[in-house]
Formats: sequence, C-alpha cells, structure tokens
Amino acid sequence: MTTKRIGAIALPACLCLLLGAAANAQDKQPERYIYSTYHYCDFSKQDRADELYMQSQKPANDAAFKDGTIAAYGWLAHNTGGKWRRVDYFVANSVQGLLDAQKKLNDQSDSDAKAKKAFQEFGSICSAHDDYIWRAVAGNMGTAPRGGASFSTYYVCDQGREDQADELVKKSLAPILEKMVADGKLVSWGWNEHIVGGEYRRLATMSSADVKTLMEARGALVEALEGNAAGDLLNEICPSHSDYIWEIKAQAP
Repeated sequence: MTTKRIGAIALPACLCLLLGAAANAQDKQPERYIYSTYHYCDFSKQDRADELYMQSQKPANDAAFKDGTIAAYGWLAHNTGGKWRRVDYFVANSVQGLLDAQKKLNDQSDSDAKAKKAFQEFGSICSAHDDYIWRAVAGNMGTAPRGGASFSTYYVCDQGREDQADELVKKSLAPILEKMVADGKLVSWGWNEHIVGGEYRRLATMSSADVKTLMEARGALVEALEGNAAGDLLNEICPSHSDYIWEIKAQAP
C-alpha cells in the first residue's frame, strides 16, 4: 500500500479546487461527504484484515470521531455481491474536511511503529482497492447509527439525467423509505451522488438490524415499488447496477 492509513490513497490537496464548485453549489443542510475505500482482499486471510483494522485503525477513527475530525466512520465486511471484500469509510462536512481528516490520520500513524507494521500486513492481504468520494443527497446515513447489515446498490447512470434521478428519490421514494424506518423495517437509508471515483454514479444504501431483517425489508421495498412510475423512471435513468450485502463490523456514531 502507498499510504499509512488502512484503506485510503491520499488524494492531492489541490483536488479540493476542482471540487469546490460542487461543494459550494449545494445549499442543503448539513453537508455530508463520504470517503469510501473498497478493498480487494485475499479471501483466505480477510478475517485477519478485520483484526488488523480493529487493532490499528478503529482506535484512531474513534479518537477522530470524538474530537470532531470526522462525523462518522464504518468498517464493512462482504456478505454477498461482487469482488469488493471490505469497505472502509468516513464522513465529513466537505471534501476538504475529508482530505484534512485523512492527512491527520496518516500523520498520526507515521510515528506509530505498531500501526506501520499493521498497515504493511494489511496491504499484503488487501493489496488493491477503489476509492470513491460520495455526497449525501438524501437519507440519514452518517447522522445516526446504522443497523448490523447494509444493502448497497451502486448505479451506472445517464450523467445528463442524474439530477432528475435525485429529485425522484427525494420526492417519490424518500417517503416510502422514511415510513420503513418509522415502522422499524429499516434503521437507516441513503442516496449518494458521485464526486470522485470510478464508473458508479449513484449509491443507494439501507440498513437493518441483521441480514434476515434487511432482506425482508428489501422485499417489502420491491413490492412497494411495483408499478411505481418514479421507480420505473429511475431504472431508466440508471439502467445498470451492482448489488452488495455488507455486514457492519464497526461504526460510529
């Protein structure tokens, strides 16, 4: 791995200049940006990667959360889906906040011999990764604890119609999801837009207490969206996707 912090490649500080317009154009409150690192790991050693995260990165993230450097963080383990095996994410109120938090965590690890050793071993297990920065468009992810399991859908969308997709989610789908939270079927949900990263342009995520409850909630959501014009239009705008089920191993809040 090329950085000290488990699960992240340091983005250049000047990146914030390229992204400033995206941040300044938003007038919603409060802003939430998520830095997510999706790991490709040796299947036979991925449990050891979890141990290394808990030993080295989790205490640093807990301290950063406590002092306000980050607003939330999480460590997710693959249950079902594609090639990503682990996810490391943290939340701040701006892109610059994400970059500052990353630098602070890296600087702290520079003087910690045990952390360096852990990072080296982690890199031998999870030797490649994809980085994304997301902006929260709707939902409560990053503001409250999530459940023990999460269903995430990563969408490839028509970039010229992404704003339309966002409005569909906020106006037509959000009430359905909020009611599922109120009814206890879901703990959290989120709809996030791509700021930096690969091909996926939108991320829909929802969490429940456990995988069984999560899949029951997803079934209820699919049923609720049958014949729903907004859902059909969303599929037209974002016609391709990848689904993952994650087990949430560590988080704050």
